[in-house]
Amino acid sequence: MTEYQRWLSHSLADADLTKELQAIEKQPEEINDRFYRSLSFGTAGLRGVLGAGTNRMNVYTVGQATQGLANYLNKHASGRRPSVAIAYDSRIKSDIFAKESAAVLAANGITAHLYPWLSPTPTLSFAVRYLHCDAGINVTASHNPAKYNGYKVYGSDGCQITAQMAADVQSEIDHTDLFADIRRMAYEQAVQQGLIVTIPDKVQNAFLDAVFAERILQVPCDNLHVVYTPLNGTGRVCCTRMMQRLGVQQVDVVPEQEWPDGNFPTCPFPNPEIKEALQKGLELCQKTGADLLIATDPDCDRCGIAVKDGADFRLMSGNEVGVLLLDFIASAKKEQGRLPKVPVGVTTIVSTDMADAVAETYGIEMHRVLTGFKYIGDQIALLEEKGEEERFLLGFEESYGYLSGGYVRDKDAVDATMLICEMASWYKAKGMTLADAIEALYKKYGYYRNGLLNFGFEGEDGMLQMQQIMDGLRKQAPAEIAGFRVSGWSDYERSVRCDGGRESTIALPKSNVLEYRLENGCKVIVRPSGTEPKIKVYLSAKGKDEAESIRLIAQLSEGGKTLLGK
Repeated sequence: MTEYQRWLSHSLADADLTKELQAIEKQPEEINDRFYRSLSFGTAGLRGVLGAGTNRMNVYTVGQATQGLANYLNKHASGRRPSVAIAYDSRIKSDIFAKESAAVLAANGITAHLYPWLSPTPTLSFAVRYLHCDAGINVTASHNPAKYNGYKVYGSDGCQITAQMAADVQSEIDHTDLFADIRRMAYEQAVQQGLIVTIPDKVQNAFLDAVFAERILQVPCDNLHVVYTPLNGTGRVCCTRMMQRLGVQQVDVVPEQEWPDGNFPTCPFPNPEIKEALQKGLELCQKTGADLLIATDPDCDRCGIAVKDGADFRLMSGNEVGVLLLDFIASAKKEQGRLPKVPVGVTTIVSTDMADAVAETYGIEMHRVLTGFKYIGDQIALLEEKGEEERFLLGFEESYGYLSGGYVRDKDAVDATMLICEMASWYKAKGMTLADAIEALYKKYGYYRNGLLNFGFEGEDGMLQMQQIMDGLRKQAPAEIAGFRVSGWSDYERSVRCDGGRESTIALPKSNVLEYRLENGCKVIVRPSGTEPKIKVYLSAKGKDEAESIRLIAQLSEGGKTLLGK
C-alpha cells in the first residue's frame, strides 16, 4: 500500500497509469496484485501484464530495467562507449518502451541503435552481431495475449543473456529506484548528439541475404501455393520477401491478420501452436486450394504450419516439423554430396525422442540442451570456436522454434518459412504432401507422440502454489504415474539423475525441471514456464501404431493432472 500511495502521488509521465491507479483505489486485491512484488529480471528479461505498478510492464519498470542494464554495461566497458541494438514488435506500447530504452541508454552515455520499424526478433539478434553491439533489447511478449508485453535482453553474441549476466543486471535493478534513479535524455536531443542512431535498411537486407544463403535446394519453389499469416505481428515484410526470393508461385496473405495490431482482434491468443489463431488462415486455404498454411507469431521467431491432408488441412506440431526438417535437410544434403562427415543437430530435453532415431540414420550427432533457444545458440558458438560451424544442420525446440544457420543466435521464423517452403516443394515434386511425409517417417521410426499440459497460476497465491508443487515433487518423487512405475528420474536443479537406484551427475546448467522416466519407455517432464505464470507438463510416448501412441498420451495426460493435483 505504501508503494501504491507513492505511485498515486507521483506525477506520472503516462496518463493511462494515473487513471488506472485512481480506478483501483478501493480495490485492495487489485492493488496487491500490482504491487506485491516487482517483475523479476531473468535470462528472458521481463514479461508481464501492461499497466501501473511494480508487477506490471510500463515506462517505469522498463526504464528501471534499462538503467540496470546501462549500469552493468558501463561497469564492463573498459573505458569505451558501449552500444546496444533495439527492436520492437506490434504490441501495445512496444514503440514507446523501445524509445524509452533508447533515451535511458543515451543518458548513460551508451549509443542506442534503434530499428525504425517493427522488426522480427531474429533481426535484433542479427543486428547485435552485425553492428558489433555490446547488448540488444527487444520489446516483445512473443505469443502471449494482448494484455502482455515484454523486454528481452541479448548479449554481444546475439544470444539471450546468460544466467550470470541476468543476476548481475538484477542486482543493479535492485539498487535503482524507478522514480529517482533513472537517467533519461530527451529523445530528440539524443538523436542530435548521435547517441540514438537509426539502424539502416542495409542491416535488414543483410539479414535476408544471410537467411537465403541457408537454403537447401538450388531450384525455385514454383510448384507451391502458400497461405501466410503474420498474426498481426512483424513477419509480413521479411517472410513474403523470402518466399518471393524462393520463387513461390502464389502467396496469399490472410487479410484480417496482415497488418500490425497489438489488440490481435481475430486471434486473442496469437500463438501459432493453437488452431484458433490459425482459423482465418485455414478458411483461406480451403477457399484458395493452397498447399500449405504458414503462421508466424507476433515477433516472428516461432512458426506454425497446417498442411493439405486429403480434403482437409492438418495442423502439425513443433516436434513433427522439427523431425521433418531434420530428415529433409540431411536427406537433401546427402543427395547433393553436401552432408558433413559428422553433422550436428541440437534440440531440447523436452523435445521428441524421434529426433534421435532420425539422427542415427544419417550419423548426426544429436545434442540435448535445456529449454530455451539460447542454449541451442551456445552449441553453435562452440562449433564456431572449433572452426566446425559447417557441421551444424538444425536446431529446433518443440515450441515451434527452428534455426539452420549461425548468422543469428535465436530461433528464426523467417528461416523456418524458407525451409518449410523448400521442404513442401521438394515433397510435392515427389507427389507427396507434408502429411504424407510425416506418416512415412512414423512408419519408418515408430509412432512417437508428445503432449503438453499447461496449468495456470495467477497472482501472488499462484506463484506460491507453483513453488509448493515443485518443492513437494522434489521431497517425494512419485513411485508411479498413470499406472506405470517410475524407473528413473532427473532433477536438473540439483544436477542429479537416478536410474535403478544409482545416481549420476547431469552435465547441464541448473534449471527448475523434473523428469520422470517410466517402465514402458514413456516420459513426463515438469517445469515452470520462464515467461508465463504456469507449470508445463511435457508428455512423451511411443506406440506400435498410431492408436496405441494416442492412447498412451491420453493416459499420461490424466496421470500428469493427478501428479500436479489438478
